[in-house]
Amino acid sequence: MITTSPRAAWLVLLGGLAGWLASGALTVERIKLFTDPGYRPTCSINPILSCGSVMVTHQAAIFGFPNPLIGVVGFSVVVTLGVLSVAAVGFPRWIWVGLWLGCLLGTVFICWLIFQSLYRINALCPYCMVVWAIITPLLAVCTEQLWGGRSGPLGILAEWRWTIVALFYAVVLLLVFLRFQDYWLSLV
Repeated sequence: MITTSPRAAWLVLLGGLAGWLASGALTVERIKLFTDPGYRPTCSINPILSCGSVMVTHQAAIFGFPNPLIGVVGFSVVVTLGVLSVAAVGFPRWIWVGLWLGCLLGTVFICWLIFQSLYRINALCPYCMVVWAIITPLLAVCTEQLWGGRSGPLGILAEWRWTIVALFYAVVLLLVFLRFQDYWLSLV
C-alpha cells in the first residue's frame, strides 16, 4: 500500500479539481456552441486566445466526441483519488501505476494538442491551457509516489521530476511566444 504525503495528496486533489473544472467549463461552452452556431464562447478573448476557434476544428473531437469529455471523466478519477489521499487512505501500487499511465497518456495527448493549437489551428484555448498546466505536475506526483527514492532510470526521473515540469513549462511558453510574437509585441 502506498500512502501519499499530505503535500502530494493536496496536489493531486487540487490539480484534479482544476482540470475537472476547466474540462467541465469547456464542455459546457462546446454544448452551447453546438446548439447555437452564433454563440461566442466566454473563453474567446481575442484572435489568439480563442477557444471558439479551437472547438470547431476536427482536432477538438479527435475520437469522435469532444475532447473535454476525456478530461471530465479522467479528472473525476483524479479528484476521487485526491480526496481519498487527503484522508490518508493508502492505495495498492497498481492504482498509482494506473494513474501514472493515465497522466503519461494525457501528457502525450496534450503535447499533440499543443502542436495542433500552435501550428495548425493558430489559436489557443484558455481552458485547454489550464489542462496543459495541470497534467505534468500530476505526472510528477505520480512518478514520485511510484519511484521516489529508488535507484535506476525511474529513480532519476523521480528525482528530477520538478525540473522536468519546469522545463516543460518553459518550452511551451517559449513556443507560444515565438508562434504569436507578432501579436504579443503589438500589444506593447
